[in-house]
Amino acid sequence: MLGVVNLDKPVGPTSHDMVGMMRRLTGTRRIGHAGTLDPLASGVLPILVGSATRFSAELSGGRKRYDAVIRLGARSATDDAQGPIEPAVGPLPDEASAGAALATFVGTQRQVPPAFSARKVGGRVAHRAARAGEPIELPPRSVTICALELLEYRLDGDGVDLRVDLRCGAGTYVRALARDLGEWLGCGGYLRALRRTEAAGLSVDGSATPQRLEQLAGEGRLGDVILPVGDLLPLPRLVLDADAAHAFRNGLARPLTEPQRPGRTAVFHGAELIGIGLVSANRLQPEKVLPREVAG
Repeated sequence: MLGVVNLDKPVGPTSHDMVGMMRRLTGTRRIGHAGTLDPLASGVLPILVGSATRFSAELSGGRKRYDAVIRLGARSATDDAQGPIEPAVGPLPDEASAGAALATFVGTQRQVPPAFSARKVGGRVAHRAARAGEPIELPPRSVTICALELLEYRLDGDGVDLRVDLRCGAGTYVRALARDLGEWLGCGGYLRALRRTEAAGLSVDGSATPQRLEQLAGEGRLGDVILPVGDLLPLPRLVLDADAAHAFRNGLARPLTEPQRPGRTAVFHGAELIGIGLVSANRLQPEKVLPREVAG
């Protein structure tokens, strides 16, 4: 069994919990995911089945889209609703000011990961150190916010909720964005709710809930929702004839019969994905090769 399941993760379970569920349903130990979702987040969690796990880096590295609710008027130690949360002193923005502030975060910038994150420094995990009362100073990372649109502004007695549509590059912490927006506005902020609507070329509109997957597995139809990993790889496609495919599967570099753009490419024999190769000087060097019995 090889492919990708577009899972709609609910709020509550961890991404690892969802991997465990898929191992049970498929009877396959080789299960992974492309892009972790925190327990408080829901939405698209691409589950990689079988040798599709070899393409985790390619599927995790693309753009993502989120429907997020940012709460202004308070700060959270975890930068999300898990807290602890403390009210912040500072005037709340009106809708126009909030929209203008959001616009300043579009583009490439340096972002400090949340103190309660899985980042490591000197072998120490940030969230473990923070829980022990010894938070680590995390270095900023370059992230890209492609688009950030204000969908809804809700003012109540305690603060403001901003519902936003966010499109961003890999490695962006939405919790950190909420925190930084609150600091920019001077009123504090944290991430109240998060739903990932797109990832790895998948949309939440075509996703399957855990309940649906349980039902399909009980009917022996789990294969109905396993998508070909080759259709999702964000790489150019190169189709080889039988002789060239045989050489590729055996790890042999060969010249290409037609000019190809240099760089990494998804390699197919017909409609069958057989791996990823690197094109250089119009030669194809195998980089990742799927065994014949599982390629697809």
